[in-house]
Amino acid sequence: MPQVTLISAAGQITVLEVAYGQSLMQAAVSSGYKGIVGECGGSAMCATCHVYVDAEFKHRLPAPLETELEMLECTADERRSESRLSCQIKMAPELEGMTVRVPERQQ
Repeated sequence: MPQVTLISAAGQITVLEVAYGQSLMQAAVSSGYKGIVGECGGSAMCATCHVYVDAEFKHRLPAPLETELEMLECTADERRSESRLSCQIKMAPELEGMTVRVPERQQ
């Protein structure tokens, strides 16, 4: 199964298995990962699944939809150019091995 590496704000590394078609947020929440909340269940309405996608993979993702861009304005931690909502990142072959950094806070 494809893997994604999550790096917490404290530097803790977690390797997560994410099935093709599954969102990174769904995989993180179902595995019990504490740094991604996903309050809205994946509908891009809460920004509690904010992540920073490493540069190598940033351009492999589809462009964010307007709803995601609006929610990225509401993140609890700093919004950066590599900011995305993990509920909108669906695992695909080109994302295998991706690394994302998780902000210190989501709420």
